[in-house]
Amino acid sequence: MEGFVEDGPLDDNAVLWYTDTLKPKSTLEEHSGLTTDVRFSPSMSRLETSSFDKTVRVWDADSPGYSIRTYMGHSGNVMSLDFHPTKDDLICSCDGDGEIRFWSINNRSCTRAFNVLILFPLCGSGWYGPWYLRFQPRLAKYLAAAAENVVSILDTETQTCRHSLQGHTKPVHFVCWDPSGELLASVSADSVRVWSFASGSEGECVHELSCNGNKFLSCVFHPSFQSWLVIGCYQARIHRCLGCITGDKVGFFRKS
Repeated sequence: MEGFVEDGPLDDNAVLWYTDTLKPKSTLEEHSGLTTDVRFSPSMSRLETSSFDKTVRVWDADSPGYSIRTYMGHSGNVMSLDFHPTKDDLICSCDGDGEIRFWSINNRSCTRAFNVLILFPLCGSGWYGPWYLRFQPRLAKYLAAAAENVVSILDTETQTCRHSLQGHTKPVHFVCWDPSGELLASVSADSVRVWSFASGSEGECVHELSCNGNKFLSCVFHPSFQSWLVIGCYQARIHRCLGCITGDKVGFFRKS
């Protein structure tokens, strides 16, 4: 989706901004609870939002005055969602009760639902999750789902857990794939880990960055320089920082 950037989580509303002027285009105001995640479709002029109001909404990015689809059925707060990278009609969402649902945009219905509680045996009782999920780009073979300090890699066809990525000591609150689908980054407050999913090294941690007074918040792989990982964090609630991992080197710089 060119020309727009979204600003959503940590508020009831999501805001669309023009990337060239950095001015707001529209505010998406239909959710009655906290907006937890916002995603653009990789192939169409659509975006989707999830919320503590237990709904998923799909919007026309060109005319976002009102949502064009609303999906209800989750029993818990909807924590995260994503568009399928190769199937335009399919979206996926997860809630705090551990349920993952697949939705058909055209049929306006849930096509598949399963609970992942059994897939997170290391999280113990009373955990709340998964917090975050993302499809593997291009192939969509895997779905990464983070709960507590574990990232599970789920097979999208069989719903089985293929890998359990361990090493974080604090809850993982963000995951992202690189555009090739061969690297996955996971973020907790005190560390960022990069995992390889190239042939022969699936699930291997290839980079780790520990915080040095900064609390990590999110990350994204650069779309053109795919060996660059940009890390967003905050320090004493005042400064925002960006970090980059490129090759076997780690760079860090601060933006006030």
